[in-house]
Amino acid sequence: MHSQLGEHYMQDQSNTDAKPVLTRGLLLLLAAGTGVGVSTLYLSQPILHLLGESLHAGTQGMGVVTMVTQLGYALGIFFLLPLGDVLLKRRLILVKLLIMVASLAAVGLVQNHLQLVATSLFLGVCASVAQDFVPLAAELAEPRRRGAAIGTVMSGLLLGILLSRTFSGVIADFAGWRMVFFAGAAAALVLTVLTYFYLPVTPRKLQASYGSLLRSMGGLLQRYPEIALSTVGQGFLGLVFSAFWTVLAFHLSGPPFNLSASAIGLFAIIGAGGTIFAPIVGRLADRYGPLFNIRCGIGLISLSFLSLFAWPYSMPVLIAATVLFDLGLQLGMISHQTIVYSLDDNARSRINAIFISGIFLFFAVGSITASTLYELAGWRGVVGLCLASCACATVLHVLLTRQLSGGEGAGVTCAEANSGA
Repeated sequence: MHSQLGEHYMQDQSNTDAKPVLTRGLLLLLAAGTGVGVSTLYLSQPILHLLGESLHAGTQGMGVVTMVTQLGYALGIFFLLPLGDVLLKRRLILVKLLIMVASLAAVGLVQNHLQLVATSLFLGVCASVAQDFVPLAAELAEPRRRGAAIGTVMSGLLLGILLSRTFSGVIADFAGWRMVFFAGAAAALVLTVLTYFYLPVTPRKLQASYGSLLRSMGGLLQRYPEIALSTVGQGFLGLVFSAFWTVLAFHLSGPPFNLSASAIGLFAIIGAGGTIFAPIVGRLADRYGPLFNIRCGIGLISLSFLSLFAWPYSMPVLIAATVLFDLGLQLGMISHQTIVYSLDDNARSRINAIFISGIFLFFAVGSITASTLYELAGWRGVVGLCLASCACATVLHVLLTRQLSGGEGAGVTCAEANSGA
C-alpha cells in the first residue's frame, strides 16, 4: 500500500540507538502525560453552571462549549497525531505542550460566551497531545505486555478525565472559575519540563509528505475494516460517556441533590475509583482476548443505565452505576485499542488518529444531544439516549466479531483476538 503512495520506510539516521526500555518510571510519565493532556478538555464540565451564569449562557449554550472542545480535540487528533509517524515524537509532544499552556491561560481570560467557544475549540486542538503518549507506550512495550502497558497509560487518561472535574470544582469554589484554567496551565508547564528531561527519543517510522500521510489513512481504513468497526463501536460507548458527564453537573446541582460545584467535582472521584482496574483490564485483554472484554464492557454499561432509568434520583444507585459504567468503558476502550494497535506497527500513530478522532466526534454529538435532550426530557431522556447508544455498540461488536472471524485481509484473526495473541 505504501509504495503506491510514494512512501518508503526508513530508520531515522540521526537516531540509530536501540529502542528505549519501557521502565516503570517512563510508563508512569506516559500515563501522567496523557492524563494532564486530556484533563484540559474537562476542566469546564463541573463548573458549566458557573460559567453560564458568569457569561450569560444557558444549558444549551454550555453544551456548545463542551461540543466544540471535543470537536477541536478530534480535529487535532486527525490532522496532527499522524505526524508522530514521520516526526520525532518527543519534539512534537514538547511543541504541543507549550501551545497548550498558552491556550489554557487564554481560556482563563475570556470575557463572553463567544470568546469561550473560540478558545475552547483551540484548546481542544492542542489537547490532542494526550494521544501522542498512548501509541508511544504501545511502541515501547513488549508485544506480550502491550495490553498491560496500554491499560496503565489509559488509567492515567481516565484519571485525568475524571479527577480534572474534582480539581476544577474545588478550585472554582475557593478561587473562582478563572483560576481553574490558570492552575491547569501551571500543571501543563510542569509536565512540559518533565517531558523535556525524561522522555526518550524514538526513531521515526517513515518518510513521507504530509499530504500523502493523510491520504494513507484512507488506505488504512480500506485495508483494515477492523479500524472502522472498532472506532464506531467504541464511539457509541464514548457517546454515552460524554452525554452522562455533560449533563451530570446540571442534574446534581438541581433538586433533589442541590450540590455545590466542589461537591459535584468530588463526585468524579467515585468514577475515578474504577480506573484502578485499568491495568488489570489490560492484562485481561492480554490473557482472554479483547472480544470477551468488549462484551463484558457493553454489559456493564447497559446494566448501569438500566438502573439509572429505574431509580433516577437515588444517590446510592448513581454512585454504583458510575463506578460500573466507567469500568465498562475501560473494558471497551482498552480492548478496542489492543485490536487496532496490533494491525500495523509502522502506522500506529495514524491508526490512533483515526480511532481517537472518530470517538471524539461521537463525544461531541453526545454533548450537544444530551444538553438539548436534558432541557426537553430531563435526566431520564438522557439515560434513554445512553441505552440506545449501548444497543448500537452491541450491533457494531457483532459486526467486528464477524470481521475477525472472516480473517481474509484482517490484521487480527478472531482466534487471536479471543486468545489475546
